[in-house]
Amino acid sequence: MGIEKTSYGTMPNGRAIDLYTLTCGGAVRVQLINYGAILLGVEAPDRDGKTADVTLGHATLDGWLKNPGYFGATVGRYGNRIAKGRFTLDGKTYVLATNNGENHLHGGVAGFSKKLWAAEPVKAADAASVRFAYLSPDGEEGYPGNLNTAVVYTLTGAGELRIEFTATTDKPTVINLVNHTYWNLAGAGDCLDHILMLSADRYTAVDAALIPTGEIAAVAGTPLDFTTPTRIGERIGQAPGGYDHNFVVRGTAGEVRLAARVVDPKSGRTMELYTDQPGVQFYSGNFLKAVPGRGGAVYGPNAGFCLETQRFPDSPNRANFPSAVLRPGQTYKHIMIHKFTAK
Repeated sequence: MGIEKTSYGTMPNGRAIDLYTLTCGGAVRVQLINYGAILLGVEAPDRDGKTADVTLGHATLDGWLKNPGYFGATVGRYGNRIAKGRFTLDGKTYVLATNNGENHLHGGVAGFSKKLWAAEPVKAADAASVRFAYLSPDGEEGYPGNLNTAVVYTLTGAGELRIEFTATTDKPTVINLVNHTYWNLAGAGDCLDHILMLSADRYTAVDAALIPTGEIAAVAGTPLDFTTPTRIGERIGQAPGGYDHNFVVRGTAGEVRLAARVVDPKSGRTMELYTDQPGVQFYSGNFLKAVPGRGGAVYGPNAGFCLETQRFPDSPNRANFPSAVLRPGQTYKHIMIHKFTAK
């Protein structure tokens, strides 16, 4: 078990960016930086014990500072989209930054993914963790309330990666903290041959701008049906623009349960994802375009996929969706657990 801290360079304003490398007695290795509370990389073994980084990442520090695809980032205050950049809470309308056409996406122009977080290593007998913290001031990007936020990344001796978000506020606000890691269990190439199972019988239908219509529809008979293991590329041509949809996770929100399982047949690597959130966004990397990556890679469409556990998109404007409201005296909690195996 170990936590190694090294320098990762500096921001344009001269503030230091630190790199944390977590090991815990197994073959899985995790790297994090305090800029954006970013999951920089995850190395995991294949069926023959050969390790590879199974995430997409930028080749340079400048790439991470710009990070237009939100690689590995903690996004907030509200991950995903809020229609027309506004919502009403307790009779008051709040106007947010619009950075996705007329809509608000992933916390706005300078959301949590662009902040330098305070970091604190945490050691235990059977786990290595780093706790990142950020205070979002009242009015930042248009959101009400001073929001005290923490993200704890933990690598366990069993090779599990746990990500736990918490937050408190001094005014009623809305919140949806999301981890935006792109995965490719093969370590290279595209993700179209990965086999995906989603524990979801329903999804939130969207319009052409990917804003929910309010309908919660069945996946049965559609290209969004991953209730049985299916190649990501098998029906992707039937989903206009590819996959970028929120799925309703089976079971009770607030209880940790299986949301997804992904297998790369070539390497044998398997990742299971567990969460306590009501939804998971499956995004097949449709908008990636000639992004310089690590090791000389160039990422194009479908170079990786995201599985973002979350409140539903545009929940602040949809009374029939699970609430995303956080009030003083309450604690926002969100957990996601990644289990890596190979066979």
